[in-house]
Amino acid sequence: MRIITALALAFALTNCAVFDPLVYKIDIPQGNYVEQQDIDQLRVGMTKEQVRFVLGSPVAENAYRSGEWHYVYRLKPGRGSVTTRHLTVHFDNELVASLSGDYETPEDFYTPLDD
Repeated sequence: MRIITALALAFALTNCAVFDPLVYKIDIPQGNYVEQQDIDQLRVGMTKEQVRFVLGSPVAENAYRSGEWHYVYRLKPGRGSVTTRHLTVHFDNELVASLSGDYETPEDFYTPLDD
């Protein structure tokens, strides 16, 4: 009788997936949330301090190439697929040289800011 009870209990616990749609799951955001309007403020020739002011601190700085800052955002919703967005700011002589990643380069990006 104990074996049957243990098997029934084990079977009941493995079927908890039936209740999964009823359980609330939170969204888990990680990294830097950056919007296109933030990217639109970047210009070639900006200093690292100016980029940090506009976008915030980067998630990672490349240890081998000190001239790259990485802004990564990952959202794991409670239900649905994971969203990941990535932006890399490339510096040359401590000034912004180019952008790469999942965002569009602004039209005015290659117009330097006035001093």
